[in-house]
Amino acid sequence: MRVSLFITCLSDIFYPEVGKDVVEVLERNGCQVDFPMNQTCCGQPAFNSGYRTEAKESAKHMISVFEDAEYVVSPSGSCVAMLKEYPHLFDEGSELRKRAQQLANKSYEFTQFLVYVLKKDDVQSSFHKKVTYHTSCHMTRLLGEKEAPFRLMEHVEGMEYVPLHKSYECCGFGGTFSVKMPSISNEMVEEKVRNIEESGADYLIGADCSCLMNIEGKLKRKGSHVEVMHIAELLNHSSKEGDHHGNED
Repeated sequence: MRVSLFITCLSDIFYPEVGKDVVEVLERNGCQVDFPMNQTCCGQPAFNSGYRTEAKESAKHMISVFEDAEYVVSPSGSCVAMLKEYPHLFDEGSELRKRAQQLANKSYEFTQFLVYVLKKDDVQSSFHKKVTYHTSCHMTRLLGEKEAPFRLMEHVEGMEYVPLHKSYECCGFGGTFSVKMPSISNEMVEEKVRNIEESGADYLIGADCSCLMNIEGKLKRKGSHVEVMHIAELLNHSSKEGDHHGNED
C-alpha cells in the first residue's frame, strides 16, 4: 500500500520527530511511504481568517502535489479536515472540484488510517506510564473522528489511561484565535492544564501538534511535571523492539 505523508507546517517546523514516528509505524505495518517535497501549507490559516481566494490558491497547489498519491496521511486531524473542505472552495461541476474531491476521499488523519484502512487496532506498542488524552476540536468536530485514537490506545501494553475532565473543551489555541483573543485563550488553556494536572497523568497524549504546542507551553511555564506526546510517538514506542524513544519502562 502506497502512502504519501502530508507533514503539515507545525510538524515540519516544530515536531519533525512526529513525522518520523508516523513513517516508522506505517512502514512496520506494510506501507510504502513517500514524501512529496513540493507540499506546503494546506491554506487553513487563510481560510479561517476569511481569505478565501488565498486559500483556494493553496488548495490548487496541494491538489496538484498529491494528485498521484494512493493515500494521503497526516499527523493532524485539523489539517486533514481542511483537505476535506477543498471541494467546497470550487464551483460545483468544475474540474477542480472533482480533483479536490478525489484528494479529500483519499486523505486520512494518522489514527483513522491505521484503524479504518489498515484495520489495525494494535500496532504492538508499549508504554508503562499513566496518560490522559486531549480531544482536539477540529479533529472531533470538523473531521468527526472520536473513536480511532482510543481504539489504538486500548492496545498499548502497560499503559494506564485516565479520563480527562472536560476533555471536549478547546485548549484555547484555535489558530489565529489565540493571537486575536490572547486573554481568553490564556484562560482556556489555564483550565485545560488544571484538568490535566488533576487527572494524575504523567503524559498528555494528543493528535494535533498545534494543541500540544499550546498546552505544553502552559505546562512548562507552570513548572508542571506532565509531559506531552503526539499519539504517533506513543504508538511508535515499544520496549519489545528496542524502544524507539528512550527507555521509559
